[in-house]
This record gives sequence, structure tokens and C-alpha cells, in this order.
Amino acid sequence: MAIKLSGMSSGLDTDSIVAELVKAKSVKKTNLEKDQKKLSWTQDAWKGLNTKIYSFYSKTLSNMRTKSDYIKKTTKASSDAVSVVTGSNAANCVQSLKVTSMARSGYLTGAKLDAGFKVTSSTKLSDLMEIGADETKTITIKNGSNEPLSIDVTADTTVDDVVKKIRESGVTVNFDEKNQRAYISASGLGTENDFQLGGDQDVLSTLGIGAGQGVRIAATDAAIELNGVEYTGSTNAFDVNGLTVSINHETDEEIVLTTTNDTEGIYKMVKDFIKEYNSLITEIDKLYNAESAYKYKMLSDDEKEAMEEDEIKEWEDKIKSALLKSDSTLGNIMESMKKVMYSGVEMSDGSRKYLDSFGIGTLGYFSSAENEKSTYHIDGDEDDTATSTKTDMLKAAIASDPDGVAEFFATLTRNMYDTVDNLMKRTDNSSAFTVYNDKLMKSEYDEYTRKIANQQTKVDTWEDFYYKKFTRMETALTQLEGKQNAISGLFNN
Repeated sequence: MAIKLSGMSSGLDTDSIVAELVKAKSVKKTNLEKDQKKLSWTQDAWKGLNTKIYSFYSKTLSNMRTKSDYIKKTTKASSDAVSVVTGSNAANCVQSLKVTSMARSGYLTGAKLDAGFKVTSSTKLSDLMEIGADETKTITIKNGSNEPLSIDVTADTTVDDVVKKIRESGVTVNFDEKNQRAYISASGLGTENDFQLGGDQDVLSTLGIGAGQGVRIAATDAAIELNGVEYTGSTNAFDVNGLTVSINHETDEEIVLTTTNDTEGIYKMVKDFIKEYNSLITEIDKLYNAESAYKYKMLSDDEKEAMEEDEIKEWEDKIKSALLKSDSTLGNIMESMKKVMYSGVEMSDGSRKYLDSFGIGTLGYFSSAENEKSTYHIDGDEDDTATSTKTDMLKAAIASDPDGVAEFFATLTRNMYDTVDNLMKRTDNSSAFTVYNDKLMKSEYDEYTRKIANQQTKVDTWEDFYYKKFTRMETALTQLEGKQNAISGLFNN
């Protein structure tokens, strides 16, 4: 870099002159930076949309592609003493249930200590009982089916030391200084998870947890009788022939379980699918049919300095909203998805059914809101003001022919799944599970980085060139001025 002697002798604004001389090169660099920034925004727009499309593909569509996905059942219990989760293999029938007992964990509320002073966690055993300075005593705790844990204590062992050692067995234990009691709870429900204390009874009694001290609640197993057959276990949940029965509380009454096909569950699946499709296709329509922003050019840093922050945001938001306008890749995605929806399904009996066979259709070009002309509405849907008053053909079809409904929507969503899967296949220009040319865009972004760096080098080179020129001129002028001053000095003498 040349030494800058800016206007020392000439009085010229060298920096401004050089800036103007290299302006063309600087403008080219600025334009490259603008183009790269716009590409970055485009990448972000695609990333956001791709995430939503992939979620639709991997979750909603993936979970609706087979008829078995629609085999949903529900069980109603005549009492809130139990909760029931119904599996798809549960039999449609009425069953009799009795709750004999709930599973409970073993629990010990220790006796209140009467040491004559307030016992704390730091109190030593030697303050509470007779124990020699060199004496060691041992207590044990057995947690469930685990081997007993031996705990050695001495005169210097504190209450907190004992508590921490007992905890190592897995049980929950605390010493409550306010109530002067120890509390111990088993690590799990049922008799197989109960705990047992043993070893030196003097130590246990000193802590209020010896044999016969405090209040001991023994662990119990859960037991139910379903259709005359008893089932027991260490938890309050039983899996029996497709039903998961969870006990909420004990009751003496007989409970009736009624298992039927869950028509509401199938209806909700279809409704959620239509809702998510509508949301996705509406966003795609908005992006594709966005208002043109050709009048809004990317802003340089200098241009932003002359604007307010809200003006900059409004300007840039306008550009961002139109980034995917009329994009051919987006148009292909949109048309491919729409085609699946209006093409219908070839049924196993040879007939062809369409969404309108189940009272599902669009509102028509003139009745639909902007960018919602391809959205679907379910007749009779209470949440849809446009069609809520119409006859609900979908619910009627589910009630009369659930297998036919399952076949249609399983095939439709499978067709959509396959279509989206094909759109997301890996290519030379795109990664797997990506609907746009992400690899190509990254390559273009990197190329911009290279071009910007090269252009910056050119700017620096030309600046250096011109500054050298002006520096030589300033040096010459300085030398000339020195000679003139010397000559003037001779005449003045």
C-alpha cells in the first residue's frame, strides 16, 4: 500500500478523487454483495418451506399410508376409578371389571426423636447413644430384590451421613429437623419393590426407625378381576388383550368397559390431514403468486444510512415476500401436490372415488379467499363456517363403511407421500429430503464470495495505483516548493 500524502502540497481532496476513480470497481463489488445477500434470503425462504414440507411428509403422511393406521378403537368405562387406552387389536365387546386393590409403595414415618435437644443433620450418633470411640456398628437396608446394603457407623457418624448412605440403596429418605422424624419411601410400587431395614437395632431405634417404631405402611400389589379372571402386578396398569387399564382409585362397584370403533378418531385424522395440507398449499400459493417487487432493489449500506429502520424493514420485507414468485421449482411442487388431491383413488373394487365422494371439496374460484382456491373443506365441519351447515358425508361414511374410508385415505396419503418423496430425492443439485436445489445454491453463494474477494482485490489494487500517482505528485510539488523557497531566500538576502 502506497504512503498517502493527501493534498499536503496540492490542496486536493485526494481520498475523494481516488474514490471516484475506483467507483466503477467498487460499485461492481457492492452489486455482487447485494446479489449474494438476496441469494441468502432465497436460501432461507426455501429452508423454511422445506422444513414444513418434510414435516408433512415424515409425520402426517407417514402415519396415514396404511389401512391399519385407521383402525382406531375406544373404550368407555362406567366409572372414573379406571382409565383405559385401547389398542387397535382390542375386541369390540362389553366387559366386566372389578378393582380389588391398588399398588402402593412401602413407607415408614419414623418415631419422633426425644433426645432432650434439637437433633440436626450434623448431630453425631455419639450424641444420641452409647457408642465407643473405636466401636463400629452396622445397619442394613434391602431395596426390593437387590442385595442388602451394609452401612457401617461410628461415634463420629452424623445423621446426614446415615441418610446419604441409605439413599445409595435407591430408596428415598429424609430427616425432617422441624418434625424430628425420619421418612423412608420405597423406590417403586408393589411388594417386590418394598424395603427392609436390619442390622443393629440400637442404631435404628436411636434414629426412630427401629422394629415397631413409627408408622409402617407395607407395600401392596395391584389386583383387578376382568371377566372373572384375576390379574396382579406391582404397578397400577394392566395390559390385557389390547386394553391398557390404569387404576385411579379403588372402588367396590362393578365397572363396565365398552369397546367400539373410534369413528371420531378416524374423522380427526382426516380433518387434521386436510387442515395441514390446506396450510401448506396456501403458503405455497402465496409465495408463488406474490406481488412483484421489481421496483424494490437491494439496498447498499450507504443507502440504508439515509433511511429509517422501519423504512428499511418494510423495503426488505417487500423483496423477501417475492423471492419465490413464479419459481419453476415451486410451481412444480404446487401442481404435483394439487394433482394428487383432485385425481382421486382407484379402489380395490375397481371403482374410482374422489374427495367429493366424502363431502370434501374446494369452495370454487369466486367463493374462495385469495391464495385459498386450492384448499379443501369438509361438509358439516363445525369449525368451518363455510361448510358447517352442510350434511356431514364424511362422518356418515365412517359410520357405515369405515374400511372403505380407510382404504381411500390410506391410498390418497400414500400417493401424496410417494409424490413428495419423489420431489425430495437426492440429485446433483439437491440433497436428500430437499425439494429445492440447495447444493446448487450453496455453490452459487460460494462463487459470489470468491467474486467479491476478487473484486475487492481489484479495488485495492487500483486504489494503491492512484495513491502512488498522487503521492509522487505531492512529493514533486513539495520538492518544487522547497526549491522556490530557497531561491526566494537568496533574493531576499
